[in-house]
Amino acid sequence: MGYRGKTEEQQRARDLRAQGWTYKEICDELGVSRSSVSTWVRDVEVDPEVWAERVRTRRNHGWAKRKATFERKRAERVEDARAEAERVLGQMTDRDLLVAGIALYAGEGSKTRGEVAFANSDARMIATFLSFLRTHFVIDESRLRVHLYLHDGLDLDAAFTYWSNITGIPRTQFQKPYRAVPDPSIRTSKHPMGCPSVRYCCTKTHRTIMSLIDALLAFELPSGVAQSAEQGTVNAKAVGSSPTPGASG
Repeated sequence: MGYRGKTEEQQRARDLRAQGWTYKEICDELGVSRSSVSTWVRDVEVDPEVWAERVRTRRNHGWAKRKATFERKRAERVEDARAEAERVLGQMTDRDLLVAGIALYAGEGSKTRGEVAFANSDARMIATFLSFLRTHFVIDESRLRVHLYLHDGLDLDAAFTYWSNITGIPRTQFQKPYRAVPDPSIRTSKHPMGCPSVRYCCTKTHRTIMSLIDALLAFELPSGVAQSAEQGTVNAKAVGSSPTPGASG
C-alpha cells in the first residue's frame, strides 16, 4: 500500500479514536498492527462523555450478543426435548387417548352430576378433550354447547369463529357469553380468544367418565414409584436413629 493509503488509514484511525473506539477495535476495523494505531492516535483526546457513551454501547452490544446466544441455545434445548418427547411417546393409540382424556377431565373437568363440562383457554386441551369424547363415547353432536368467558372489549365475533373452528361445534350452539370486566388489581393479562367451556348434558356419559377416573386413580403405582416412596420412608426412619458409638447393638 502506498503512502496515500497509509495516510487515509491514519486519519481514519484518528477519527475512530475520537469516537471512543478502543485500540483493538481500530486494529480489527483497519487491519493494521497495534503499534501503528498507537503511533497514529496517541495524541488524540477522547471526550469523556463520548468515551462513556461508547462504553455503554459496547456493554449493550455485548449483552445483546449474550442474550441472543442464550436464546438460541435455549431454543435448541427445547427443540431437542420436544424431539425426544415425540420419540418416547410415539404414535398415540385409542387407548393412549382414553387415558389422556380421563386424566385431563380428572384435573379440569366438572364433577357436577349430569353434565360433562371441560373448560380451558388452551386450544390443544380443548381439542384433545373433544377427541377423547367423540372417540370413546356415542354422543349427539347437536347437544354439544360452548359457553365462552371473554373480557369486555375483546372481539367476540373473532373468538366465536376461532373456537368454532377448534371444536367443530357450530356457532349456533354457542351460548350467551360471559363478558368479564377487566380488574387491574386482580390480573392484567387477558386471553385474546377467551376461555371456553365445552358442555354436554348426559348423566350416563358423566357417570362413565367419573367411574373411569376412579378406576384410573385406583391403579397400584408403578413399581419404580412405589420403591422410591418406600426408600424415602426407610431413609426418614434411619435419620437420627443410629446407635450411639460404643452402645450395645
